[in-house]
Amino acid sequence: MSVCGSGPLLPVEQAIAQLLEQVPPPPTVQSIALEQALGRVLATDIASPLDLPGWDNSAMDGYAFRAADLPAGGGSLALAGRVAAGQAADSPLLPQQAVRIFTGAPLPRGADSVAPQEVCRVEGERVRVPPATAGDHVRQQGEELSRGQLLLKAGKRLRAQELGLLAAAGIARVEVYRPLRVCLLSSGNELREPGQPLAPGQIYNSNRYCLGALLRGWGVEVHDDGVMADELAASRHALSLASSECDLLLTSGGVSVGEEDHLKQAIEALGRVDFWRLAIQPGKPLAFGQVAGKPWLGLPGNPSAALVTALVVVRPFLLRAQGVIDVLPNNLALPAGFEWLQRNRRRQYLRARLVPGADGQASVQLHPQQSSAMLSAACWADGLAVVECERQVRLGEPVPFLSFAELMQ
Repeated sequence: MSVCGSGPLLPVEQAIAQLLEQVPPPPTVQSIALEQALGRVLATDIASPLDLPGWDNSAMDGYAFRAADLPAGGGSLALAGRVAAGQAADSPLLPQQAVRIFTGAPLPRGADSVAPQEVCRVEGERVRVPPATAGDHVRQQGEELSRGQLLLKAGKRLRAQELGLLAAAGIARVEVYRPLRVCLLSSGNELREPGQPLAPGQIYNSNRYCLGALLRGWGVEVHDDGVMADELAASRHALSLASSECDLLLTSGGVSVGEEDHLKQAIEALGRVDFWRLAIQPGKPLAFGQVAGKPWLGLPGNPSAALVTALVVVRPFLLRAQGVIDVLPNNLALPAGFEWLQRNRRRQYLRARLVPGADGQASVQLHPQQSSAMLSAACWADGLAVVECERQVRLGEPVPFLSFAELMQ
């Protein structure tokens, strides 16, 4: 095991792997209309019911003809009508003929090429076209997909482009998994809601809004159960109620080792705790277990720590629990626009942004404030720069970068 995992600290990859091994089966399957399917996860493979495109058609506004009818230097062909998108040619193309054609219109039988209108010249009842090769500017039948070919695999989370592809294949309904129901709870007597007055020692509950937004962005159905008091009986009651209503529980706060953190005891009374202290910064205190048979993930209370652990550790688990196959983010290796000389036993996830240089090459720049309690750096950032444990980073060296654009969807 690497130095990152020495002592009581668990390496991040090992924690994620253990989580993914314990993901419950995805929710039940629903059949829904295509317009309701954005962000949902396909439950079955889908094969194309037709060829795409369904016939040879023009990729340009121009003139359709048979390439073999032209001499080597191009030539003049007799105009024999027009075909617009949504129409079919009335008759097959005869030798030495061309037809006016528009983008998407089916080629007349006998035509095999299209010349763009800007390179052609109409001369009365004829059109002069340049040299051509059979297939020029023609979208061939089945060029994109053939009938029966796999269109989309089960486990794909549907984006706008997948919905467009399904619509192009004439598919009006899809089978998807029911949204995962996640109960979100906060722990802490000090927490108040925005808009309420603060007494000494109290703070506003930022995690409720930050984590709730992340969950909705990942496609889950959020049940916000508010704040649990820092009391054993109150925590047990809130967790028991939440476990009866949801597929999974997510809490923030209460997973450290303070005397007033009763959450772990409440979890152990209702189920079990696999209590993790991860080799990650920010976010070392993170816990996983079960409450009445439902998975539970306990995040740190510090806002940046809760955000980072949710993006790095919780996201793969929640996506897989919804039936998604590919759940790990892509790592971009980009030049460091900073130096990181302090060695650390935990892997660092530093709030960073990409800044283009004079040569156009983007480099990774760090926010000067990397506190686990502050969210302003994350608001400034485009993503997270990853510095492995016990490693130093020199200016210009490649450093892994995780984009918020990917992590938050």
